[in-house]
Amino acid sequence: MPYKKEIDERIVQLTAEWKNTDRKNMFGGVCHLLNGNMFCGVYKDYLILRLGEETVSGAAANPFVKPFDITGKPMKGWLMLEEKGFCEDRQLSDWLYLARTFAESLPPKSGSKDSK
Repeated sequence: MPYKKEIDERIVQLTAEWKNTDRKNMFGGVCHLLNGNMFCGVYKDYLILRLGEETVSGAAANPFVKPFDITGKPMKGWLMLEEKGFCEDRQLSDWLYLARTFAESLPPKSGSKDSK
């Protein structure tokens, strides 16, 4: 199943003003990077978010959240969010802000726009 392009388009709109971002096709979906670090993406019809282990454990109570597991082994610090969990742009923006905050806490990857 291809990824849902409408979700990606919403992400692009909401992050258009962010600096040092990039977009790459990965694992049958699309990923968004900040300073070379992935912060979110779209897999099938899910928004995937990199929030760090502490934030993910706090978000686990949300009924639309599930572990980011596409290989049989959940990725720590990541989650998958059903579209019902970000129907409105304000909700999506809030989730993206959390992911951005975590990505900004990481060192820039070499070769990223910010590491030059």
